[in-house]
Amino acid sequence: MCGIVGLFLKDKSLEPRLGAMLTDMLVTMTDRGPDSAGIAIYGSAGDGAAKITVQSVYPEKDFANLDADLKDAIGKPVLMRIKSTHAVLEVPADQVAAAQAALAHLRPDVRIMSVGDNLEIYKEVGLPKDVAKRFDVARMKGTHGIGHTRMATESAVTTMGAHPFSTGPDQCLVHNGSLSNHNSLRRMLAREGVFTQTMNDTEVGAAYLTWRMQNGATLGEALEGTLEDIDGFFTFVVGTHDGFGVVRDPIACKPAVMAETDQYVAFGSEYRALVNLPGIETARVWEPEPATVYFWKH
Repeated sequence: MCGIVGLFLKDKSLEPRLGAMLTDMLVTMTDRGPDSAGIAIYGSAGDGAAKITVQSVYPEKDFANLDADLKDAIGKPVLMRIKSTHAVLEVPADQVAAAQAALAHLRPDVRIMSVGDNLEIYKEVGLPKDVAKRFDVARMKGTHGIGHTRMATESAVTTMGAHPFSTGPDQCLVHNGSLSNHNSLRRMLAREGVFTQTMNDTEVGAAYLTWRMQNGATLGEALEGTLEDIDGFFTFVVGTHDGFGVVRDPIACKPAVMAETDQYVAFGSEYRALVNLPGIETARVWEPEPATVYFWKH
């Protein structure tokens, strides 16, 4: 099953409410997938800074003095915000690669959830309401975001198996469906230097988009490529630094609904995820067409 939500804000006055609106939408989708949940939020970092969001099974041990240790390793200031099992590290944008390499040495058990100028990903095992409360998502500000609640059908219920998946800077993806050629794609992507961390087929979809965009495709063009190169049934909702995209496979057997007003574009696996959004009663509401790419950009 699985449930997907997404919200792309056009109206800046709604940005302080992004986390609260996404949380409400995702909690509404709980019965589509009670195993794990996650939310990606696009908000701003400090001037000239980038974010590395990390997760630990043992946060008290792994996050203790992590900012100081990382500062010593890269020779640059590091800010750290701890949220339960996750921490957001803000480092100078030109030190991201050095910081990632240092993390692998300093805290080998810490896992990177996302990297980018404005992306933060929070995901854990549990119900959406519990995951959202754990990370205080309702208080988060931002320009756009996506969320997912999972019913595990092809892999174990773990944090790393939860969505969203991020395989490139400021890129993330959530997915409802099943990909049939993900193993061959995984091998091809590895030959191209794009690697995945889990056996989840959704991460392969994210890595495919990263690979296409690394080779010059826009998000819209990369999403169009999925219709030719990815077999199976899928609904992808994708975020980038300033973009938001949706595509369904040619059969489109997974439910999906979208709404657009002057203030936002919204996606939900079911309409009930959208009913509490402001102005929904006058929104243009439609079911996204099969094999059709929808894309918005700030």
